[in-house]
Amino acid sequence: MQDSQTTSADRQPEIGPRTGAGPEAEAILDAALNHVPFDGWSEATLRAATRDAGVDLALARALYPRGGVDLALAFHRRGDARMVERLAATDLSTMRFRDRIAAAMRYRLEAVEDRELVRRGSALFALPQHAADGARAIWGTADLIWRSLGDSSDDINWYTKRATLSGVYGSVVLYWLGDTSEGQQATWDFLDRRIEDVMRIEKVKAQVRENPVLSRVLAGPMRLLGHIHAPKGTPADLPGQFTHGK
Repeated sequence: MQDSQTTSADRQPEIGPRTGAGPEAEAILDAALNHVPFDGWSEATLRAATRDAGVDLALARALYPRGGVDLALAFHRRGDARMVERLAATDLSTMRFRDRIAAAMRYRLEAVEDRELVRRGSALFALPQHAADGARAIWGTADLIWRSLGDSSDDINWYTKRATLSGVYGSVVLYWLGDTSEGQQATWDFLDRRIEDVMRIEKVKAQVRENPVLSRVLAGPMRLLGHIHAPKGTPADLPGQFTHGK
């Protein structure tokens, strides 16, 4: 039987541009942000950003081999990193857990300088050939939020928590993109309602586990689900592992 114990380091997703890419990747991404509102996350943007950053095009293609798609993913990971940094600098001890989740999502959205950059990214990842990349990016954000808030689950809950939060984050982003309210207050109100939905789901799960009748009825399925564990030694945005019982 595989060891189901795992650490945060085992599941640490990549943050920022490609690991070890160096300042050239950052310079290209910085320059790209000026072109995305006009040309989207595209080959044209990569070429223009490479020229503006004074980087050789061959190196740029090595850093971002899929062009605009990899640029968009690097931008997303940069936002994730900023969220994590802000969470680490915030005293969360006095907050309710639901408020910590809401704060993390708000920090993630506020890490974006221009909503048009996200709007262009949403259009890109809505394309069938890039949908999986978009889903993995959102999953990675949800995973970072949970781990930053101290989640250590290593069973089926690892998946349900991240799947639920991924859905919340995706819906909040779409709402935020169209929000014209003062200070995006309508978005923060919408976020609070969605977080309440998440907490309600977690409450129902706890009630099912504590109910003597339901716990017996679901004993078989729960025993089967008990063999599902979080990923270990693989990126956090990939499926986990199923282990055989003793």
